[in-house]
Amino acid sequence: MGDYLIVSRGTASAASARADTLRSQAAAAGMTVSDLGDRAWLAVEGPSPPATLLVGAWRLIGQVFHREHRIVRPDTDQEPWSYERKLLARFWGRFVGVRLSSEGEVAEILRDPCGGLDCIAWEDDGLTLVVSAVPAWLPVPRSWSIAFDRVAQALHDPLLVWEDLLLDGPVAILPGTVQPAPLKTPPTALWTPAAIVRRGATQPVSDAEAAAALTLALDDAVRALALDAGPLAAEVSGGLDSSLVAASLIRARKDVAPWINLYGAEAQSDERPYATALGAVLGIDIVSVPHASGPLNEADFESISHGVRPGLAGIDMHHDRDWAGRLQTAGAMAIMTGRGGDSILLQGATADVFTDLWRARGWRALTSPALPGLARLNDRSIWSLIAGARRPTEARPARRNEMIAPIGLPTIPHWLGDCADLGPAKILQIAGLIDGIGRQSPSLQTRVVNVLTPLLSQPVVETCLALPATQLVLGQRDRGLARSAFRDRLPPIITERRTKGEMSAIYGRMVADNLDFLRPWLLEGQLAEAGLINRAAAETMLSRGNLIWRGTYGEIMTAAAVEGWVRTWSQRLRPRARSARPRGSPPASEASDHRHRGYWPD
Repeated sequence: MGDYLIVSRGTASAASARADTLRSQAAAAGMTVSDLGDRAWLAVEGPSPPATLLVGAWRLIGQVFHREHRIVRPDTDQEPWSYERKLLARFWGRFVGVRLSSEGEVAEILRDPCGGLDCIAWEDDGLTLVVSAVPAWLPVPRSWSIAFDRVAQALHDPLLVWEDLLLDGPVAILPGTVQPAPLKTPPTALWTPAAIVRRGATQPVSDAEAAAALTLALDDAVRALALDAGPLAAEVSGGLDSSLVAASLIRARKDVAPWINLYGAEAQSDERPYATALGAVLGIDIVSVPHASGPLNEADFESISHGVRPGLAGIDMHHDRDWAGRLQTAGAMAIMTGRGGDSILLQGATADVFTDLWRARGWRALTSPALPGLARLNDRSIWSLIAGARRPTEARPARRNEMIAPIGLPTIPHWLGDCADLGPAKILQIAGLIDGIGRQSPSLQTRVVNVLTPLLSQPVVETCLALPATQLVLGQRDRGLARSAFRDRLPPIITERRTKGEMSAIYGRMVADNLDFLRPWLLEGQLAEAGLINRAAAETMLSRGNLIWRGTYGEIMTAAAVEGWVRTWSQRLRPRARSARPRGSPPASEASDHRHRGYWPD
């Protein structure tokens, strides 16, 4: 989706003059400018530029759909922000909202729950600016600086990149949150994943009802996105998630082209047999293309580092560039993908699933028909599962990137700070949702096409969060509920598949082949200068031996992308002083779950 810029001004003549200057600059940069009120205007640009919809006193900017089947409603019309809670239950999409005061200035800012469109705001000499991106032509306050304390935290836990900014100065409005003006006023969270989980726990449904709800939510989301997309392509990886989306998409539109499949050179990264089987069942022609690769250089990292957040969603740069060109040549304006399914549909019927059940039902969990299957799948005895479920568990293990200097107590992502009463499987699902929000962030591909992710849409997300972990895996299969719900639409080779396509070898080779660039990039870069790189550990990690035995590709590329972002923004903010780097402190504990260590495409 394209970007937006909102400028709201006070009554001072100087603020009015600055707002007029910015308006002229936005128009000169190719943005389409329109008035929101007497003292506020909107500018939009890009592929599928954000539209505007008036809902009551709110102007919703972005892509907005009416929710046909709602599961979340305010408890009472008298609660604070009840109208806004109803709005978020009635509408979904990728949008921000602004409510103007009686004088025509921005009074409140709202961001949709699934965060598909970023929202950054700041105040500067009588102006309030609200943006999805900070283009190079837009002047930023001299007080802005890189927050190296938060950079260090994010290097250990990349989920933090998608929450608070790594800049001191601007304010990030979190998904599902309303932010009053002035921006120093505390925000209010109107929607949180944990609240949806708790609500679902009070409204249990049968497996058949859960499967029907999931099918309905995905069909609704795919149909709405597809009919609004213009010329549309679709990614078909050969895996379950993109197959689910394709099975819904073929019912919504018949003119999708190309259906495109990515394959690697190794057998484990070649999904063409599964894609071919899917194409035969759905009656679609699939174009398979090899994964694009090449040498990494400074220009590559600079190309993904101009956003207000590090470009972690775009670190597979050669692939993004290749697909952007192919989609442009095909005339596509959008591509629909299966991103986010692993987490929201709950990949992995691990022992954590039984722990969730134990925490919810206590000793009654022993009567669950899922227990024997989970024990067999995890090669554990039933008594071992019970013993593990009874032990106190850390809500989410602290993250640790060995090449990064130690920090103090780790920061917990906002949405995970509200999960103390939830089980570990649900906490991992919410962590995956945060990760999924990041996967919707700008990349080289999103500059030319609108990337659509129905599995990360609010209808699907709310449906899956409301279902217990045991139901999502149907006792003993990763994404078991989704497999069952779509069994009649997909070939058995996909619904009964026990393996998953693996791209690690491709990414490992990318890192190994570029060590001559990555070593000086990190060991002699600005992160090292700020004291954030543990040089001895980095020397070890940036070696072929380490890559062979430990495979720390995600940690390396995350650090490399953040290094590119720090260099780009240091240059943009000069001669502003940077925030002080964090002081050394005892190391955080080692992460036990590798799935969210580093940020790497599935």
